[in-house]
Amino acid sequence: MGANVIHVTDATFDREVLQSDLPVLVDFWAEWCGPCRMIAPTVEALAAEYAGRLKVAKLDVDANGASAMRYQIRGIPTLLLFKDGRVVDMRVGAVPKSELVRMITPHLPPAN
Repeated sequence: MGANVIHVTDATFDREVLQSDLPVLVDFWAEWCGPCRMIAPTVEALAAEYAGRLKVAKLDVDANGASAMRYQIRGIPTLLLFKDGRVVDMRVGAVPKSELVRMITPHLPPAN
């Protein structure tokens, strides 16, 4: 996993995601999920490209069922974009990078 991606758990979700000063893209995934593995390099690339403007987190739904249930995750991968503690956008499935860029761009702070 890339240096710019953090792992969150049920225990750290509120602190790392909901209380973040930056928008947070959360990848709800599982080890056995083929599409999750397909999209992982894209998620890592976004984390590197938008470092300092976007926090990127992964949450293993098998190990952290409470968070998955809390956000009604029914299929994986599901990518939720949080800003100011709220879900502002989402995508389900292994969507292309261009789609994720369109999803996150309106919510990013200005580049320095």
